[in-house]
Formats: sequence, structure tokens, C-alpha cells
Amino acid sequence: MAGFWGKRKRDEQQQQELDAHDLDLAKRAREALVAADERIRVTSDELGFAEAELGSDATKGLSEALAVVRVHMGDAFRLHQLNHDHIPDTREELRTRNARIVQLCDWAEDLLEQHTSALAERIARARRAPEIIAGIRGDVELLRTRIPDARQTVDRLAVRYAPEALAQVEANPAEAEQLLGFAEHGVGVAERRREAGQREQANLALEASAESVRRAATLLDAVETFEVEALRAESTLAAIIEDSRGDLVVARKEPHSPGVAKAMTDLQAALAALPPAGVNTDPFTHLDRLREANAGLDAAIAAARERATRPIPPLDHVHHAIDDADRQLAVARDVIAGHRGWIGADARTRLAEAERIRLDLDHFLGMPAATATMIDEDHREQAMGMARRAAYLAAEALQLAKRDIDSSRPQGPDQWGGPGGPGWGGGGRRGGGGDMMGGILGGLVIGSILDGIFD
Repeated sequence: MAGFWGKRKRDEQQQQELDAHDLDLAKRAREALVAADERIRVTSDELGFAEAELGSDATKGLSEALAVVRVHMGDAFRLHQLNHDHIPDTREELRTRNARIVQLCDWAEDLLEQHTSALAERIARARRAPEIIAGIRGDVELLRTRIPDARQTVDRLAVRYAPEALAQVEANPAEAEQLLGFAEHGVGVAERRREAGQREQANLALEASAESVRRAATLLDAVETFEVEALRAESTLAAIIEDSRGDLVVARKEPHSPGVAKAMTDLQAALAALPPAGVNTDPFTHLDRLREANAGLDAAIAAARERATRPIPPLDHVHHAIDDADRQLAVARDVIAGHRGWIGADARTRLAEAERIRLDLDHFLGMPAATATMIDEDHREQAMGMARRAAYLAAEALQLAKRDIDSSRPQGPDQWGGPGGPGWGGGGRRGGGGDMMGGILGGLVIGSILDGIFD
């Protein structure tokens, strides 16, 4: 009995919780309908204001979204009416309708919020149009006072720097003046279009004017910045010239190598390209070239020092390693080619790897290694390593081939058909004795040859 009453009590508690959830859902559905309806009304008013300020083309997205929302909210209101008509509904039907109402209302508010937020900044800017127009005119007047100073700065820089250095700022004052004139014209167009009720065109003209003012300010700032950056480049260039000359002195004491010699030549050429005192120069170009040459010299010296810590193999040792690899490969090829039926896959694979490395060695040197009379010092160590690797693989292939041949040799009289064996014909008579004996002798001779090679 205790279990029965306990289950009944749990069922009653679950039913109460479900009833509370349904009541809460119904309340949320009613509140969502009211909020969505109010949002549609407010958005309709905002749409009218936005069309007046921006024009119908700018507000087309919001207008279409509002139309779609009204259609779906009509569905939500119909669902709400079904919940309160004279036809009784089940709990599940009420729950499903209320959940759908809440979903539609949330979707409608999110969609309207998305479109109104996208227009909010433009509407605010359009409403502040008189203020923005006044600000643009003030900025134009202020920037115009800077143009004479910018021209004087360019003239002053032209006395000191080469024309190619001034190419990036020489025309900035003239371009800035042209942009300011365009901004003034755009402001006038914006005012006339606003008075004529063409708000969208007025806003476009206002945006173009503001962008022109911004670009003009950037051009004038670039002139002032260039003067400071040019002075800094000259100061840095003097320090790098001194450091470069010291680096050349140090480089002459480093171990000789072609890389260091070439880097020293490049740095000396960069120093020689510097104009004499009193000549207009381009400090940026010379600074970049000296930096690049210095970096190349540092890298070459580091490579030479690193190589100096490793002994360079003599040329005759490299040739000896190449000759040894060729001899090992020749022996392995002869043995494996003469016993194709006896050699397994391991020996053939090792031989193929050895031949591939030997071919790579020719490609690495750019010539047949066997006939190479001169090998660069930077390439000798790697060439010797590749030759030794090829020789090792060829020797391993030969060892595996010997193992395969030894395993195929005759092992005792029964191996080749003693009395009753496979080599004997019916009645104890042996057939094909001459051929069989020749094979045995050939195998013994080959085995003795291989023993002599490995011994």
C-alpha cells in the first residue's frame, strides 16, 4: 500500500508542476503578443521617420521586414484566438499553440531589431546633418591654414633630399587643396538637396564631403611625418655606415669562403653607392640597401664560422668513397643479376635504394660523380655521406643475396634425389644425371666465389 500511495503522490506533484508550466507559458504568450504588437507600431513610426531622412531606397530592407513580420504576427494572433474560442482544447494543443506564439513573437522582435539597428547610425547622422555640415566647414577652414606650411615644408625638403625621396609627399599640398574644394562643393550640394526634400542624395553628398576632409587631413599629416622620418633615417644611416665599415674589417679576419667574399662585395658596393656630402640623397633607399647588405654579411659570417667548426673532407677522400660505392654496386648487380631465381625481395630492395642514392649524388653535384674533378667544399661532406650510404646499402644487398644463395644450395645427398628421391626415376634409376650434377657444381663454385668476396 505504501508504494501505491507514494506513486499517487508523485503523480499529483508532477501534474501540479505541469499545470504551473502551462500557466506560465500562456502568460508568456500573452505578454509576447502585446510586446510584439507595440514593437510593430513603434517600428512603423521609425520607418516613416527613416524614409523622410534617408529616402525609400535606404529603408527598403526595413520596410520588407516589417511586411513579413505583420504576416506572421497575424498567424500568432489567430493561434491566440483559437485558445479562447468555444471549442474545448486539450492541454497538449494549448501548450503547442502558446509555444508557437512565443516563438513567432521572439522572431519578429529579433528581425525588426536587426534592421532598425542597421539604420540607427545613419538616421542619427542624418538628423545631425546641420551640425555635421558646420563641422565639415570648420575642418575645411582649419586644414586650409595648414596648406601653406605644408608647401613650405616640401620646398625645404626638396633642398635636402632627392626627388625620388620626395615623390611620395611632393604633391600632397596640391591634392589636399583639391580635396578641400570638393568637400566644400559637396556640403553645398547636401544643403540644397535637403532643402529640396531629397534627403537620400543629401546624405550621400555629405558622406562624400566628410571622406574628402579626412583624406586631405591624412595627406597634410603625411608631409609633417615625412620630415621627421627623413631626419630619423639620416641619423640611422650614419650609424649603419659606421657599423658597416667595422663589419668589413671584422669580415676580413674571418675564415675565407665564397659566401663571405660575395657578401663583403655587396656591402662595399652599397657603401660606394652613397652620394658624397652636399648632394641630395634618398636616405630611405640607402638605409634599406645597407640593412640588406649587412644582414647578408652577418649570415655569411655565421655560416663560415659554423663550417669552420667542421673539418672539410679532402677531395681524394670523397673520390675514394664514390669509387667504393661504385665497386660495391657493381659486385651486387653482378651477383643478383646472375641468380635472379634465387635472390629474394630484401636484397633487390637494398640494391634499388643504393642505386637511387647513387643517382641522387650525380644530380646533387650536377655532373657524374665518378668523373668529377672538382667538388665544392660546401658540398663535399654531403657528397661523401651519400656515397657511403650507397656503398653500405649495396654491401647489405650483397649480404642478403649471399644468404639467399646459401639457403638455395644443395644440403646433402637427399636434397637432389638420393635413392628414392625426386631426382631418381622409377625403379631406382636416376634421370637427367648430367644436368643435375652440373647444377650442383655450379652452386658450389658460386658459393666459393661469394665466400672469397666476403672474406
